[in-house]
Amino acid sequence: MDWNTIEGNWKQLKGKLQETWGDLTDDELDVIAGKRDQLVGKIQAKYGIAKEEAEKQVDDFASKCNNC
Repeated sequence: MDWNTIEGNWKQLKGKLQETWGDLTDDELDVIAGKRDQLVGKIQAKYGIAKEEAEKQVDDFASKCNNC
């Protein structure tokens, strides 16, 4: 699924996002509001991983989200 579609369906996908990244709160996801770069930054900060790894995880989520 392309990121524009994910951004458009953000509220519906919040549950899937929390299944993937359980440390992200509803409030944080509301603030991110589908912005890919903000999601990458928040994952990087919460999980203490490199930006490249966070981007890979977000890309993997987006590619698997075709079944969402």
